[in-house]
Amino acid sequence: MTDRLPHQLIPHSREAEEAVIGAVLINPEAYYTIAQFLQVNDFYIHRHRWIWETFTRLLEQRCPIDILTVTQDLERVGHLAEVGGPAYLIALVNNVPTSLHAESYGRIIEQAAIRRRMLEAANQVAKLAYQEDATLESVIGESEKAIFAAGERLTIRDLRPASAVLSDLYDQIEQRSRQDEIAGIPTGFIDLDSILQGLQPSDFVVVAGRPGMGKTSFLLSVAKTAAQVRKKTTALFTLEMANEQLMQRMIAQETGIDSQRIRTGRMTENEWPLFAHAIEVIGGGRLYLDDTPSLTPMQLRAKCRRLQAERGLDLVIVDYLQLMAGGGRFENRVQEVSYISRQMKALAKEINAPVLAAAQLSRAIEKRADKTPVLSDLRESGGIEQDADVVMFLHRTNETANIVMLNVAKHRNGPVGTVDLIFRSQVTRFESVARGDANAQ
Repeated sequence: MTDRLPHQLIPHSREAEEAVIGAVLINPEAYYTIAQFLQVNDFYIHRHRWIWETFTRLLEQRCPIDILTVTQDLERVGHLAEVGGPAYLIALVNNVPTSLHAESYGRIIEQAAIRRRMLEAANQVAKLAYQEDATLESVIGESEKAIFAAGERLTIRDLRPASAVLSDLYDQIEQRSRQDEIAGIPTGFIDLDSILQGLQPSDFVVVAGRPGMGKTSFLLSVAKTAAQVRKKTTALFTLEMANEQLMQRMIAQETGIDSQRIRTGRMTENEWPLFAHAIEVIGGGRLYLDDTPSLTPMQLRAKCRRLQAERGLDLVIVDYLQLMAGGGRFENRVQEVSYISRQMKALAKEINAPVLAAAQLSRAIEKRADKTPVLSDLRESGGIEQDADVVMFLHRTNETANIVMLNVAKHRNGPVGTVDLIFRSQVTRFESVARGDANAQ
């Protein structure tokens, strides 16, 4: 796109680029300030890119930066004449307003570079739109990927002094001390919230178990509490079931009606009003569903950012992690799942909201006499264990009982422990043991 525009219309600032180069030649220490956010490709004029590359090479070799060393390095790589020779370097030094404002000049360059990338992304979106042989879903996905990649630089954070971080932390803790409720988003399970203090912003939380342990039902219980009871905007991504199937389960949780009767429509006369009321109650919550199969982290991020911009976003739930696709080429599935888990943690930090994801355990657990899950049982990747702030396991010690043990095996910022829950399979609902009889079916 930028190649088709007249030169003067392409976002760039020749004056800012010259000022940055001149400022570093006057005061090499300015390089370290600017290099925290500015990259070589951010320079629009090629000879300025070559000079910036020379600055980087010299510092990597622990050589000083001055006109002489820069001239020699440019000559060595064959760019000195194209740059304009030593005379151009001297002119940059003479023309820079002041080296004290080097960071401000660098910010001007950065903003122009981002605008150029936005134009390139727009051009790419236009090309994708003309590809009639591509599916609309893939066109939209690739378009969102191009747009968010263009603005990704804006999420990079600068170093902050400890005093500033501590000041913010003090304010947060003081505010929490005045609140009766827990700091994070409640899960709806008293004993679990006592350990976690709710689901915390920027945390990546994994609940894992073998098939049939109730992972999806657990996620739905948390989603129901967050969206319906606490009025938190919740995005639920289901890669295993259709949206309608999840809603059937949630209605069963809400009404206590056997999920099989809801599925078949064979409800009693007294159950139909409960069914209709549940639809009204759940629909009035702040729950958003997405059942896109083989969702990639980039697609997930795009959907979350869009919802955050339009409605706000307090909680993201993914069911389940290993059904996601990496969206690129990987040597093996382990690397792909590791990439996905890293992106989930990055998403939690970016949107400053908890990301709760289900995960499968490997079949190796079935071969052991003691089938209690451990962190190494996480299927296909140790990266999940590494990236997650909290890892919980759903485990049933007695297959015939309805008591399920929830083991908080990893808690980066707090204690670990176990919680007993009642799982009522007919209505696919988890309850705290204190709420019901453990022997009830």
